[in-house]
Amino acid sequence: IKTLNLFLGHTAGAPPSSDVGTGGPQSFFSGTTPSSLVTAIGDTHHFLQEIGIKTFNWPEQQRDKLRSIGCGRASIPMNQNVKFSNNTLLKVPQTHCRASMEVQDASPRSTNSTNLQVHGLSETIVGVLGGGQLGRMLCEAASQMAIKVIILDPMENCPASNLCHYHMVGSYDDSATVEEFAKRCGVLTVEIEHVDAATLEKLEQQGVDCQPKASTIRIIQDKYLQKVHFSGHAIPMPKFMQIDDVEGAKRAGDLFGYPLMVKSKRLAYDGRGNAVAKNEDEIPMAVNALGGYSRGLYVEKWAPFVKELSVIVARGRDNSMLCYPVVETIHRENICHIVKSPANVSWKILKLATDVAYKAVLLNEVAPRPHNSGHQTIESCFTSQFEQHLRAVVGLPLGDPSIKSPAIMYNILGEDEGEPGFLLANQLIRRALRIPGASVHWYDKPEMRKQRKMGHITLVGPSMGILEARLKSMLREETEDDQPPAAPRVGIIMGSDSDLPVMKDAAKILREFNVPAEVRIVSAHRTPEMMFSYASSARERGIQVIIAGAGGAAHLPGMVAALTPLPVIGVPVRASTLDGLDSLLSIVQMPRGVPVATVAINNATNAGLLAVRLLGVSDIDLQARMAQYQEDRRDEVLVKDDKLEKHGWEDYLNS
Repeated sequence: IKTLNLFLGHTAGAPPSSDVGTGGPQSFFSGTTPSSLVTAIGDTHHFLQEIGIKTFNWPEQQRDKLRSIGCGRASIPMNQNVKFSNNTLLKVPQTHCRASMEVQDASPRSTNSTNLQVHGLSETIVGVLGGGQLGRMLCEAASQMAIKVIILDPMENCPASNLCHYHMVGSYDDSATVEEFAKRCGVLTVEIEHVDAATLEKLEQQGVDCQPKASTIRIIQDKYLQKVHFSGHAIPMPKFMQIDDVEGAKRAGDLFGYPLMVKSKRLAYDGRGNAVAKNEDEIPMAVNALGGYSRGLYVEKWAPFVKELSVIVARGRDNSMLCYPVVETIHRENICHIVKSPANVSWKILKLATDVAYKAVLLNEVAPRPHNSGHQTIESCFTSQFEQHLRAVVGLPLGDPSIKSPAIMYNILGEDEGEPGFLLANQLIRRALRIPGASVHWYDKPEMRKQRKMGHITLVGPSMGILEARLKSMLREETEDDQPPAAPRVGIIMGSDSDLPVMKDAAKILREFNVPAEVRIVSAHRTPEMMFSYASSARERGIQVIIAGAGGAAHLPGMVAALTPLPVIGVPVRASTLDGLDSLLSIVQMPRGVPVATVAINNATNAGLLAVRLLGVSDIDLQARMAQYQEDRRDEVLVKDDKLEKHGWEDYLNS
């Protein structure tokens, strides 16, 4: 089945015969009267419908004139160019229509055929129900792999419309439309779960490959059914119960206490379908906000959470499963506002969240589509969630979900209606373009509304502290001259200002390599609370390496190393007694499990260089500059050797 292009022309003063049937872009409206043109279009449309073609494709320059009669795209089984002339098929005086085959194949194909020539990673046509921002980003990922994605969406100018291989305008809630759309697909998937599950079940019975399965969609659509399903498989969650009337809601309040989370069973996403009753008197207001009891409601016991974590897990057709890093999601008015990857929580919590996610997916594919909490994977992971979804549904091996760089994803939400909202979004985007590591994704939605997701910005960088500083800078209305100083990557600390003449050498090295650093006096003995606070918060603030100088008992480096997972470099400072040996031995004699990389006595220069090398493991630019630094030191030695050889040792010493 090939895609058919149609071109209208006329027989009086017709184009050269060599041009007929070539599929060229030239328009032939000149000399054709409007009435005969309309007749020709109508007859062409009628003929194609008679042979089973309901829509067909016109060239761009003719499309505007033909839009009024609903012309679109056509597929017809043919193997060569075909000419429709006035003497054969159409029988319309003074007009003719010509057609040519497009090279691309718009039909479903099996990936198991041994005779199939695969020109991309997969010849399977992926059909997506929904053409919003998730569909748009699926199309972007598909283009990199030469996978054809077609979408079904009721909006002619939906976000995915100008990036997909083909856009069928129609409702994914209409059974007949979905069935017609499925004929064009090798596999059918979704970008939103609020589709007609009954239609998907019918298609599966007809042999259509639906990913995820209709049974999964049916469970996911109804949040209450989802909770019931989870509770039957020992998935941890807040207590819940269905409410059908005021008495039921009050019983729930008596049982669970207040505040009480009231939720809609269906169509609950992006903050919709949730309401909070702080006490019994607020129950009617919460219920009315959700459309009343007839809509189908349930309540959850309030979870006094500290952070909300999200885990995305992908499952392949071979049942292999891969897990993305756990992220923290921050909501504003119940809508995802900011995502931090990775989440700054203990390893125990990360492991627990991952285990829960794996178990849930193993049971019923609880994450059957890309999610807002995974947008940052485009820039921050080796395989984005969108590429991973495509790999999974067409049967390709799953990609590496490992994180390449910490990231913050910021949702661009509508702050006002119409043009004022677009102006505010534009100002934010322009500020983002000045931020290092920022990538802007604009969804190209034609209408601006308050709290509507219009796009997102992803920031990537070496540490979460640096990213948070960049985010604050992006959200403030600053000029380029008002930019805040770069967030420090290295912390240089010492127990006394008497150590500063030694520790300044580390600061000089870091400045030479353009590594932002902070210099602080933090005493393990005189300010233990300050030391504890500094060490325990260093990672969250973006510090990646700590250089700690100490003399005498020299407890500072070891105490700091015990409080932070960051690498700590100890600098023994020569004191008035024992020539610094006491400091050296104190620092190097750390117990097992508390490592401190210790340099020579008073050698803060090497501490600075070691810090640069540690940062260079994940910073190619720093690694290259370190290589250049070593080359420069070699050249210095060669110059000195040459001078010594030319002038002799006496002149060398006297020069």
